[in-house]
Amino acid sequence: MSSSNLWRMRSWVLTYQDKENLAPLVREIGWSHNIVIMEKCKDDQSREFYLSMTAKFGWTKNVLIHQIDNKTYEKYLLNQTNFDQTLPDEYKNQAILAIKDEYQFGFLELADQHAERELELAIVRHIRAFLSELGSFFSFVGNQFRIEAGTKEYFIDLLLFHRRLNCLVAIDLKIGEFTPEMAGKMQFYLNVLNDKVREDHENPAIGIIICKSKDRMVVEYALRDSRQPIGVATYTIKEQLPEKWKNLLPSPAQLEKHINLVQQLDQQQKNADNE
Repeated sequence: MSSSNLWRMRSWVLTYQDKENLAPLVREIGWSHNIVIMEKCKDDQSREFYLSMTAKFGWTKNVLIHQIDNKTYEKYLLNQTNFDQTLPDEYKNQAILAIKDEYQFGFLELADQHAERELELAIVRHIRAFLSELGSFFSFVGNQFRIEAGTKEYFIDLLLFHRRLNCLVAIDLKIGEFTPEMAGKMQFYLNVLNDKVREDHENPAIGIIICKSKDRMVVEYALRDSRQPIGVATYTIKEQLPEKWKNLLPSPAQLEKHINLVQQLDQQQKNADNE
């Protein structure tokens, strides 16, 4: 065994020996994955997140490295949704961890200045990469998805389905800053989807508004009294970590609560499947 591996083993033991909440998680993933997380993540909160997600989704080492480099932890834990108020307890926490605060669309190879239609068509052309950036369990249903209300027709930019949440996901793409009117439009889409498209065995649809920028306070006010589950995210076509995130990271207790609830729900689902 090389001296570098011996030093890594020593560091691994010192890192986790007094961490009762992390010790069980490290046993669920491979040694190479553990080394990546230990060396790339510098605090217990982010380590717990990547340990849990690697075990949950079976990430390969390369996927794990990409997720860490892409700041997935920050993007999930800082998201803005009203799911706490609009979704049932049995799956609202899973929904919260299904939405990021910011998506990285560098793979679209778009110019800094682009139209909404260009953004949509580029996503459709790179649909596999887009679904990978969104996260696990998303499936593509269609773009410019047609719905009817009264004598008029409307078109949803992108319609997805989330297999774990068992619900339709409507996505509205905007190349500008978020405005409160966008939330009203998404509520309308979700009402129609639930009445005319959703199957009886499916959960109510959720909406994601993906825009170029947002004022977090405006988003909070816009979603506060909404009766439909909506998340508001931004996108960038360049790799960057916004300065605004540095003081917004969740506390260790908040992170532990989210992850524990999701793990409990997963275990309940496994028990139900085995009965």
